[in-house]
Amino acid sequence: MRLSSYFLPVLKENPAEAQIVSHRLMLRAGMIRQQAAGIYSWLPLGYRVLRRIEEIVHEEQIRAGHIPMLMPTLQPADLWRESGRYDDYGEEMLRIKDRHGRDMLYGPTNEEMITDIFRSHVSSYKDLPLTLYHIQWKFRDEIRPRFGVMRGREFLMKDGYNFDVDKDAAIHAYNRHMVSYLRTYERMGLKAIPMRAASGPIGGDNTHEFLVLASTGESEVFYDSAVTDLTLGNRDVNYSDRDQVKAICEEFTAPYARTDETHDPEIFDKIPEERRKVGRGIEVGQIFYFGTKYSEPMGAVVTTDKGERVPVHMGSHGIGVSRLLGAIIEASHDDNGIIWPEGVTPFHCGIVNLKQGDTSTDSACEALYAALAKKGLAPLYDDRDERAGAKFATMDLVGLPWRITVGPRGIAKHAVELTSRRTGESEEMSPEAAVARIAQIYGRT
Repeated sequence: MRLSSYFLPVLKENPAEAQIVSHRLMLRAGMIRQQAAGIYSWLPLGYRVLRRIEEIVHEEQIRAGHIPMLMPTLQPADLWRESGRYDDYGEEMLRIKDRHGRDMLYGPTNEEMITDIFRSHVSSYKDLPLTLYHIQWKFRDEIRPRFGVMRGREFLMKDGYNFDVDKDAAIHAYNRHMVSYLRTYERMGLKAIPMRAASGPIGGDNTHEFLVLASTGESEVFYDSAVTDLTLGNRDVNYSDRDQVKAICEEFTAPYARTDETHDPEIFDKIPEERRKVGRGIEVGQIFYFGTKYSEPMGAVVTTDKGERVPVHMGSHGIGVSRLLGAIIEASHDDNGIIWPEGVTPFHCGIVNLKQGDTSTDSACEALYAALAKKGLAPLYDDRDERAGAKFATMDLVGLPWRITVGPRGIAKHAVELTSRRTGESEEMSPEAAVARIAQIYGRT
């Protein structure tokens, strides 16, 4: 993409309404625009990152054996009356009437709708296990929306729902989701810790939240620092192997890690003092097992191999897709702007032309742009007629992991400068070597 023809409305000054780093930088980098309290338009740069995060979530869900679908944003209130949640949910639910006077709602979650779909089409244990998920916009009418996309009213969320014949099978689905989430967050460059949490209006006894440590987090967290050393890495996980999946979950949940809602000081005080940590965390996902809470009142039953009709055991599993952008920025930035991890960057690298209009630099930049594209990479080429300082400031603000700087002096000796956004370190090399290095980083050799 050529910056001269891209829509990137960057701001030079910090917006007065932005209270936290991620909100400030997303506005300054031209990623979002507020349309109403807690409701945002996603501008091209923000939309590219949003779609990249969504892509990673899809890939890891499908790898775990989960099946994508799509449910609507509006739901009939009668489904929620069946489960008993319509009157219990609270004022966060946006309740509306259609032109025929029927009660509707803008979905904050989809347990009732997915249960209705399941009971309409599945009746035998032979069709289980089954996990369906979608990525869809949700709405929760927060009384005080703030912090940009971190606590907005409208948000993009992945929510999945498992259906199993008994508790043992449903707990395996719970464990499977935990492992798939660990892999998802690691691919995004995040350290997301699974913490024992409260279930809230979703219900159920088994639940973990995934929290990213950050000073701006909404939750106070208590944890054993040993948990921050755990990584899933490139392990070959067989999601059908109950023992393997369970062992990974036990590894990641053995160290103490809880939110303030479930904190137990007596257990916490038994941890060696040097490993006892208190901080704040940003919730980026949560998984639940709630048994027959929805299937029983809504009649989602299957026939077992013994001919018995039993309610299915269920769980739900959510990832805040749009919220993750804010969390990543909170965890990865400096005074100059965002520092995107390679896994979610909107563009693989930037190209800065130090002397636009100079025949040699223009030609070298065009050749770099074409060579990177040929490798399947998406560069952002700053071909504007701007000062070098302004170009560097824009690149630092939008946070691309790598920058290739091209100037007349360097080109005279067939050299460009490759710079890491995270470390600030630069290395002079040939244009061909720079392309090869970027391709290697992203596995495009």
